[in-house]
Amino acid sequence: MNQDHLVVVGASLAGLRGAEAARKAGFAGRLTIVGAEPHRPYDRPPLSKQVLGGSVAPGATTLPILEPLDAEWRLGSAVTNLDRIGRTIDLEGGERIAYDRLLIATGARPRPWPDAAQRDLAGIHTLRGRDDAAALRSALAARPERVLVVGGGFIGCEVAAACRDLDLPVTLVETGPTVLAAILGVHLGSVVAALHEARGVDLRFGSEVEAFEDDGTGHVVRARFADGRTLETGCVVVALGAIRNTEWLAGSGLAFDEGGVDCDADGYVLDAEGRPDRAIAAAGDVARFPHPLYDGRFVALEHWGHAAAQGAHAARLLVGRGTGEAYAEVPAFWSSQGGLTIKSVGLTEGADGLVIAQGDPKTGRFLALYGRAGRCIAAVSFDSVRWLPAYAEMVASRAPFPPPGGAVDQSRLTMLTPGFPGEDDR
Repeated sequence: MNQDHLVVVGASLAGLRGAEAARKAGFAGRLTIVGAEPHRPYDRPPLSKQVLGGSVAPGATTLPILEPLDAEWRLGSAVTNLDRIGRTIDLEGGERIAYDRLLIATGARPRPWPDAAQRDLAGIHTLRGRDDAAALRSALAARPERVLVVGGGFIGCEVAAACRDLDLPVTLVETGPTVLAAILGVHLGSVVAALHEARGVDLRFGSEVEAFEDDGTGHVVRARFADGRTLETGCVVVALGAIRNTEWLAGSGLAFDEGGVDCDADGYVLDAEGRPDRAIAAAGDVARFPHPLYDGRFVALEHWGHAAAQGAHAARLLVGRGTGEAYAEVPAFWSSQGGLTIKSVGLTEGADGLVIAQGDPKTGRFLALYGRAGRCIAAVSFDSVRWLPAYAEMVASRAPFPPPGGAVDQSRLTMLTPGFPGEDDR
């Protein structure tokens, strides 16, 4: 296999760490890295924080290469087709590349505004890539009279926080009951909302933007809400989540949709019949795989550490240096918003209980533990990361929930309902 051709599709964190892991494992064959963007792999977390704030230039986010790669780079050209029978991929420029082993690490892109004509108006932004961040940073530096953020997920919250750091008026609109409700639940989402409100963010919950209006020259000037109200704005950030980059797999016979490409427990991609293709693995945002910590439920994760770890795992698998064990890294994530650092381990989805295990939400420093069916499934810390490792171990070991009194600093634990949207309907 050392003379095989390993092709990595996706010049991403997962793709880069995968390529490095292959070389470190002794792979001496040909290595090609294909990327839709013209840039070498770069770090995404700073884009919605330091880059928007102006303390880091977009071009300063390039990731370091930790292992000599001796790779051929094909940048600025997206992949359009996969032929598994012929073991080739096609690039949009017309080039065809043959592979012996293929690592899919194409990541995700922002979910666009649904109206195609409106999404192309000047002044309407999404934030995912380096060029997105550069364009939005330039727009914010022009000091718009008001920024409108549509969507109260992590990206929306981080953009709103960056606007306030720049002393820009900002309105955040969310159809749900509070920010981050789908991820943290209403209880903890409301804690984050209170922080943003205290910093001057105009929060509008249970509200929906119906359309954008332009000034006649193609620049957005106003948002129209479903209830008939309007908001004047010349700078909009659409933060409605992500779509995995899988459309190029059409006709390949693989199992995929906009939520990701399916993989088995090892990391090999699955075909439409559920059979693994042992010449292809996937990693990072685009990979949907059965996580053993969650009873084999298929998950696709958008976490920095996960992309790096799974990229390395998948590449070692492809070059014959796998450990023989299923990928089982505990998911971990962090976000910085207006001076607040939120860090989590595990997945909150499906939680049926929540306890404050350390600290007090009234002080802004605390740790919440989520459980499902009597087991710990996730922990989230608010400016209290020193407590997190112990709870990460509880999540990894599927410890009983709620935990015994000796595992927490509370004399009595109050069991809360997380308050996920639609919880009352289940």
